[in-house]
Amino acid sequence: MNFVAQSGKRLSDWSERNMPNPYLFAVILSFIAYFMGWILTDNGPMDMIKHWYDGFWKYLTFAMQMVLILVTGHALAIAPGVHPFLKRLARIPKSGGQAVLLTAYIATIMTYFHWGLGLIVASIFAREVAKEGYIKKINIHYPLIAATAYTGQMVWHIGPSTSAGLLSATKGHVFEKIFGIIPITESVFTPYAILLAIMLCLIVIPITMWLMTPKDPDQCLGIDDCLGADKIASEINDSEQQKPSSSKKKGFADMLENSWVISYSVGLAGVIYIIYYFATKGMSLNLNIFNFLFLIAGIILHRTPIRYVRAITTATPGSSGIILQFPFYAGIMGMISYSGLAAIITTWFLGFATAASFPVIAWITGGIVNIFIPSGGGEWGVIGGIIGQLSLDLGVPVGKSIVAYGCGDMWTNMFQPFWAIALLGITGLRARDIMGYCITLMIVSAPFIAIGLYFFPY
Repeated sequence: MNFVAQSGKRLSDWSERNMPNPYLFAVILSFIAYFMGWILTDNGPMDMIKHWYDGFWKYLTFAMQMVLILVTGHALAIAPGVHPFLKRLARIPKSGGQAVLLTAYIATIMTYFHWGLGLIVASIFAREVAKEGYIKKINIHYPLIAATAYTGQMVWHIGPSTSAGLLSATKGHVFEKIFGIIPITESVFTPYAILLAIMLCLIVIPITMWLMTPKDPDQCLGIDDCLGADKIASEINDSEQQKPSSSKKKGFADMLENSWVISYSVGLAGVIYIIYYFATKGMSLNLNIFNFLFLIAGIILHRTPIRYVRAITTATPGSSGIILQFPFYAGIMGMISYSGLAAIITTWFLGFATAASFPVIAWITGGIVNIFIPSGGGEWGVIGGIIGQLSLDLGVPVGKSIVAYGCGDMWTNMFQPFWAIALLGITGLRARDIMGYCITLMIVSAPFIAIGLYFFPY
């Protein structure tokens, strides 16, 4: 057994025993942030509780934007023309290793373009490819396939849906007085970011996950082992026997709900605005236009209002973890930010930096803070000003620093299970089932990311 496979097996066993539910993970981190702020700053215990409460409600708008990204992305992923295509793709692999490789490429490439859509598409594909393995009696290790579907979260922040990049490109952003507006053509659309994305998407992530594929069939847990053979057999049987509902006399409400004219009219209005937006503002992407793009695409592809309503209803449970946990992470943000702890941690790490080493140290800093604030935009809102100012002081392009920070934010997503909530809901697994493999990837990828950040041209 190779070193990567051994590491994956050991860390998977450790994760199975020790990784808590993502909600408890947030609570534990809240206590750690509380005591760190109390000990390392001049804030008292009551001050830290006040900071916790104040932070709880500070990022409601941003939380809603994140929910919409996830929900509209999910609705698009299950649209006619998209979901059937994923099912056809799932029939391609002829072995467990091929299933891992194909899942890795779908997860990373899709998530590079849109983190919400990529996460959901990869999650649905992981379940479909595992079901195909069950049907064809191929030895597919379902926890590894699901972990592979999550690996797209290690590339998204150097792609077009980058939170830090989009926020920094938006007029009136919180740090505009420090470093101005940074178009994404100076951050993720640079050779620096593109080379990093190619390295991670096409080489490091797929090969690492493929190396962890169990060679012994006895070590493979199929989807039937994880979720129950009766459940999977029933799901496959229901899918194959699905028939259109019988026709019945429809009233006015039914006519409206099933009217393609309404959906296409809304879609046309949306397309007109999207064309106008890009014609007048160029590639000035931000979170709002991203959400609008996927909302309109979903409305058009689902064809009728009621189909889209049902798709959104199906997608919404996947966002429940964000709704519950985001206030707690916002509370952590409050404690870290208002107590001055973020400035202490960030300045301490970045204080060692030179112009050459700044990207690598910004990556490490972003990775550490991401464990406590697992939101690219939320974390950037806390430490982005310090990174931007030090970047200017050292003569490092701010766009380059945004990319380096983004690498850190997405790198420790392989340890932080917050964004796996939707995936776990779709795959039916627990965080502890997949995180050992993700942590192995985080460790293996570290030297490659560091070398890329240091040597790749900007």
